[in-house]
Amino acid sequence: MSANGGIRTVTVTEAQARFADWMTDVLIYIIVLNLFVEYVDNIVIDSFTISILTAILLKLLLDIILGFEHRIRGWFSAREGAIYRILGPVVVLSILFLSKFLILEIVDLVFREHVELGHLIEVVALVITMMVARRVVGVIYRRLGTTEEPASAG
Repeated sequence: MSANGGIRTVTVTEAQARFADWMTDVLIYIIVLNLFVEYVDNIVIDSFTISILTAILLKLLLDIILGFEHRIRGWFSAREGAIYRILGPVVVLSILFLSKFLILEIVDLVFREHVELGHLIEVVALVITMMVARRVVGVIYRRLGTTEEPASAG
């Protein structure tokens, strides 16, 4: 809190924002992964350390896939015509669906028998849960930033 009792302004660099984003997402993914390991029989991760590495790999893969999906969506949105309005969502949904198989294969290639993410249904549920958890944490974070109440000193 500032000396006059107002809200303190903090400057965050782009590098700090990226780090905080990655750290937050990886921590969320670790929690979600380990909850799935605990409650879903088809999902097995040999150790907590491997779950951390799996969370980092999933963060990297999801960032790449979502970045690709956004570029494809932008490409179709920039075009005029009914065919682009129809093909755009079909291609984007295809990318999002087929990417789950890619995730399964890459995780299997990297971790072999140490990680089993189940079948397509489990992977889809896992990825959706991770994305929803990220969104919920993001909404909470943004809402906390809109409050007019100053932080307490102790």
